[in-house]
Amino acid sequence: MNVAAAAMGGTERSGGAPAGLASARVGGVIVELHPSGALWLSATRTLVVADLHFEKASSFARFGQLLPPYDTAITLSRLEAVVAALAPDRVVALGDSFHDRGGAARLSAADLSRLSALVGGREWLWVTGNHDPEISDHLGGARAADVEIGGLVLRHEPSATFVEGEVCGHLHPALTVVGRGRGVRRRCFATDGHRLVLPAFGSLAGGLDLFDQAFARVLSRARTVAHLIGSERLYRIPLTAARGR
Repeated sequence: MNVAAAAMGGTERSGGAPAGLASARVGGVIVELHPSGALWLSATRTLVVADLHFEKASSFARFGQLLPPYDTAITLSRLEAVVAALAPDRVVALGDSFHDRGGAARLSAADLSRLSALVGGREWLWVTGNHDPEISDHLGGARAADVEIGGLVLRHEPSATFVEGEVCGHLHPALTVVGRGRGVRRRCFATDGHRLVLPAFGSLAGGLDLFDQAFARVLSRARTVAHLIGSERLYRIPLTAARGR
């Protein structure tokens, strides 16, 4: 299989779900993966996004590392688009929604208005993360360390001990695939059928290579499948078919 060609926009697709969604089984539950990097739980009309990292650029700027200050606006645009496409009744922001404790206070008036419209339009749950252990009440929505929905356990960081049906973020999975002398790196969903790690949704969040040892403590490498995020759809690649760096 020419995995690099697939990731760049070839003909191999992930799953058979409609409207660009790819299906995966996690702890016996069928879930749907969206090309934006969001998880869709159709039975409960729940949208799950991990690691938005709003205001990362402004956080870096406080310490003299200047980045273009558009990350929050870009991430909001992507989030608005997937909410408009799927019309969820509930959104779960799976931790590290803000890059630091003061991120919410640094939102511009325009970005705060856009976020407030998203939160106010449906049930919204902020799962706390290591970057944002406290979420300001003025943003609306509810707060929790974890939540169980439809047979799945949703939390920010993967548990130290095995939890069947666990869905988490935190690790920002990404994978480099190589074929015919070409290599591409993409954010990805990663699952071994028992647990699922979501890609970071934030525009500046980056990624950790799926061959990193951090994933070996969460997923069975022999069973792990990556669903790479392409320009318009996902590409299913078993980790055993990719080359470690």
